[in-house]
Amino acid sequence: MKNQRKLTFGLLMITGLAAATVTASAQQQPVPLKVANIRDNVYWTQGGAGANTGFIIGTTGVIVVDTKTTVDSSKDVQAAIAKLTPKLVDTAIVTHSDGDHVNGLAGFPPGLTIISQENCKKEMMASAGTRGAAPQDRLPTKTIAKDETLTIDGVRVRLLHWAPGHTSGDLVVYLPDQKIVFGGDLLVTNRPDTLIHVEKNGSAAGWIENVKGMLALEADAYVTGHGDLMTKDDVRKKLAFIQDKYDHVKAMVAQGKSLDEVKTAMGESTAPPVPNAQGNLPAASLTEVMYNEITKKG
Repeated sequence: MKNQRKLTFGLLMITGLAAATVTASAQQQPVPLKVANIRDNVYWTQGGAGANTGFIIGTTGVIVVDTKTTVDSSKDVQAAIAKLTPKLVDTAIVTHSDGDHVNGLAGFPPGLTIISQENCKKEMMASAGTRGAAPQDRLPTKTIAKDETLTIDGVRVRLLHWAPGHTSGDLVVYLPDQKIVFGGDLLVTNRPDTLIHVEKNGSAAGWIENVKGMLALEADAYVTGHGDLMTKDDVRKKLAFIQDKYDHVKAMVAQGKSLDEVKTAMGESTAPPVPNAQGNLPAASLTEVMYNEITKKG
């Protein structure tokens, strides 16, 4: 009887572990790619492995904005494009250097024109030899400093960089004729605030500058890096929320408050960060980023 109980318990444990493995596997599977038209010849995609992407069908070819994380997912985007047009992708614009935006470049054929902000290219090159490195045989072939307007495949595209924000190499893609902005991870709806990569010299103050710049453009549709499309009013509300947080942190710094005191006032935990399963600490919270920026400036 005792052995029977042990056997039953063992089987239950195995079944539980198997179920947990299946559940974990299912959670790791990316949701299917979904393609939606924004306006005219401009589309965006959600799902797949990696960030949202966009594409614009031009007169002779197709422009892709961001390229997913994996080769397979980037090929899924190309397959979706092929259902809409026989024209081939000949240009990729990447909004910054994070792997979920640039690593899918490996799934495109050689000879692609790849455009980025100049700091983005530096970050991609610096990732060589690291885990999840950007494909070194798909580095940008053209870089933008601050503001440049190009005509690509008959499409007028204005490329803008105001300041380091999410990273040091953010690039905003503006289609003035269609009144559409691709904001990359400067704009997201999958979290109430925003993520700043301090290890890539991102900046909360720079994020605010970038979003103010985007709002000054004549646009009414904003494609996010993660989440849903935003309207101009959505972007205004996001800016107001972050600006208010920045102003509160700045005021408390002026009062001589410590980081823990600021976090407590913001209703945030002051417990030490806990490493994840890979041993990596979580990214600094926006409050921490703001506090450190403001105290250094002070």
